[in-house]
Amino acid sequence: MAITHETEPDLNQDSTDAASGPDGSESPSGKNGGEPGSLLAVHNVERIFQTGGTAIHVLKGINMEVKPSQLVMLKGRSGSGKTTLLNSLGGLDVPSKGEIWFNGMPFSKMSDDERTLVRRKDMGFIFQAFALMPLLSAWENVELSLRMAGTPRSEWKERVEECLELVGLEKRMHHRPFELSGGEQQRVAIAKAIAHKPILLLADEPTAELDTAMSAQIMSVFQNIIRTERVSICMTTHDPTILEVADHVYEMVDGKFI
Repeated sequence: MAITHETEPDLNQDSTDAASGPDGSESPSGKNGGEPGSLLAVHNVERIFQTGGTAIHVLKGINMEVKPSQLVMLKGRSGSGKTTLLNSLGGLDVPSKGEIWFNGMPFSKMSDDERTLVRRKDMGFIFQAFALMPLLSAWENVELSLRMAGTPRSEWKERVEECLELVGLEKRMHHRPFELSGGEQQRVAIAKAIAHKPILLLADEPTAELDTAMSAQIMSVFQNIIRTERVSICMTTHDPTILEVADHVYEMVDGKFI
């Protein structure tokens, strides 16, 4: 595990190939997706909100990358900007300045509809509050994810079973959320997020509502799905007890890495 202190990844090295933007023009970063082998690359990203005539700088010159099959953590206190960054990485928000490249595509320069299609196919989201449908069983929650992703009905049964077994819930498939512990609910949320076979999972404080033992179980699940599903995970956290399992940790303070 590498923890970022004082220095940031050099994402501005010379490249022999100029990157192209959505219209075929050269990208300002001069790269096609960042460092060689990057799944996700962030170049000098800033996010500025206007409030009552005052500009609030939430993100300040962020540079980072996520490589295939990596577990990357964004560490920081509440209000440090890590959730705003995660929203930008997932295309739910757009940077005021800078670029985000995903899977070789100029993600932050795409239209809302284009980003939605990329999210639906290649990204999965895991939330602090689980975001499960309360009246649906674990099985039905995962199946709903496949319905929404447009997965052929013939593939549902096998994939739902596979995902729930992968997170260790093969004996709890037909229980509703209120019949499950917090850790079990989060595992359903993980199964739901990976059901459509994304290549990147974005998780916002996935262990915040869990005790230490449950948090360790969730991190074990993450490590397992990285191996078996060939997925990368980028997650936010303020829990120092789980940092050791990360491949890389970026520490955020006041909207920038330190």
